[in-house]
Amino acid sequence: MTQTVVTLGAHVFDVQVRPVEAIPEGQGAALVEQIRFGPAGTAAGTAVTLAKLGAAVRTAGAIGADPIGDLLLAMLARHGVDTSLVLRREGVQTSASVLPIRPDGSRPAFHVPGANLTYEPSDAPLGEIARATHLHLGGPELMGGEKAAKILAPARAAGVVTSADLLAPGDPGVLAWLAPALSFLDYLLPNEDQVLGLTGATTLEDGARALIERGVGCVAVTREARGALVVTADETTAVPAFAVPVVDTTGCGDAFSAGFLRGLGLGRSPREAAVLGCAAAALVAQGLGSDHGEFDLAAADAFAAATPVLEMA
Repeated sequence: MTQTVVTLGAHVFDVQVRPVEAIPEGQGAALVEQIRFGPAGTAAGTAVTLAKLGAAVRTAGAIGADPIGDLLLAMLARHGVDTSLVLRREGVQTSASVLPIRPDGSRPAFHVPGANLTYEPSDAPLGEIARATHLHLGGPELMGGEKAAKILAPARAAGVVTSADLLAPGDPGVLAWLAPALSFLDYLLPNEDQVLGLTGATTLEDGARALIERGVGCVAVTREARGALVVTADETTAVPAFAVPVVDTTGCGDAFSAGFLRGLGLGRSPREAAVLGCAAAALVAQGLGSDHGEFDLAAADAFAAATPVLEMA
């Protein structure tokens, strides 16, 4: 069966500038090597990499009725993402970020949430979601767990595999905010800081297990250069990151989510899916933006088979 994924949630227009060592003071200016823009966000960025890896992808969310939104839709369509479920809002701008990329690939951000904050459960295309094989909710904390559950519960009832990634930093208050949705998630795909912050756990595995105790089926945690940790009720599996030169870490978490979900859709084990996720993240990290890299599933698998991995601490 063809894997069909609806990515629902945050759609962001990113502007990346590199390299930036410091913001000029006053009216000062600095010459840089590159400025580019691209589609990003836990829904839109994940959709792009899923499409590259061969999934049939529809994305849903809210953007502004503005030129930035026009560009965002055009870029998503160019990558083969179906944008017919994206809503246009008058009077609010499309979410956007400006990202000054440091020489080591890390990046602070200037961000406008914009239209992402206007999306409600009543906007969700539940009939279209029920016809998909997978629903990935990008940034459920933007609407809160009670509202997210109104989208996730009918999807699960229809037999759709559900997953989510987070935008907010980890905090116990965020966990309480999300709690009503957790039991409707087959997979949660946070980063290490989010897991530790959400749960207050002293180890990553303990934090992931605390989330499983709240109802999540599997927690696949990204750990930057240390790869990923996949935790289920029965086992914990560490998967190393690949050794690559890092240009920009923007979108690496979304790329991991895409690779992991694509692997699951192909019938791979959670560990094998995490290997594909780490490969997708490594390919994206070698250039600027969430949509970097002209790769497909075969290229990602070949990369994973041929590229050395980093030692895990």
